[in-house]
Amino acid sequence: MDGNRRFATNLNKSITAGHEYGYLKLLDALEWCLDLGISCVSVYAFSIDNFKRPPQEVAMLMQLAEEKLEELMQEYSLIERHGVCIRVLGDLALLPASVQAAADRVMEATQHHTRGRLNICLSYGSRQETAHAVAQLREDLRSGSLAAGDLTSKALEDRLYTAGCPPVDILIRTSGESRLSDFMLWQLAHAHLQFTDVLWPAFSFWDLLKALVYWQMAHPELKKVARCVELQKRAHAVT
Repeated sequence: MDGNRRFATNLNKSITAGHEYGYLKLLDALEWCLDLGISCVSVYAFSIDNFKRPPQEVAMLMQLAEEKLEELMQEYSLIERHGVCIRVLGDLALLPASVQAAADRVMEATQHHTRGRLNICLSYGSRQETAHAVAQLREDLRSGSLAAGDLTSKALEDRLYTAGCPPVDILIRTSGESRLSDFMLWQLAHAHLQFTDVLWPAFSFWDLLKALVYWQMAHPELKKVARCVELQKRAHAVT
C-alpha cells in the first residue's frame, strides 16, 4: 500500500490525511477482492524496518494504526457480510500496548468467520517471521512434538504467521516501487509480481482488474513451475 504520503503531498494535504485516504482505499480494495471471489487478502501496513523512522512519525503511525483497527470494528457489517476473519501478523510485542489491545479486539471479534481472510501485516518482516518459525521448529523438536524425519518445508510453512492460508498467487505493489521490502518472501515463491506506478490511494477497480489479467496470462507458466517444484519435493522425500 505504497504512495500515501506522495498522494497527500500532491493534494497539499498532511501526511496523516494521506494515510486516511490509504485506509479508505483498503476497504474498497477488500470489497472488490471479495466480490471477485478472492478470499484471502494480505496488506503490508507497517514494516519492522519502519521503526527506524523519526520517533514522531512512528508515534503518529502507531496512533493511526490503533484508530484504524478500531474503525474496522465500525465496518463490522462489511466484515460480517463476507465472513472475513481478520488477523494482525507480525512481532506484535514491538507495538504499543494500546495497538496490541486494538489488534486483539478485532481478531477476537472475527475469529469465527471462515469465508474470507484479511491479513494485516503490522510490525512485520519476512526474515523475522521465518526466524520465528525456525525457532518454533527447534522447540518442537526439543519437546518431541515433532520428529526429525518430519522436518520439511511444509513443517516450516505450518509455523509461519500465514499458516492455513492458500499460496500467494499475486503481489501488487503500488507507487512505482519494484522491491519486495522483506514482505512474505517464503510465500511469494511462485507468485506473479505486479508493479504499478499508481499511488495506493488512487488505485482503482480497473487497476485491480488489469493486474488480474496479467496474472491470468502468466498463470499457466507459474503453474508449470510450481508443479515441477512439487515433483522435486516428492522425489526428494522418497529418496
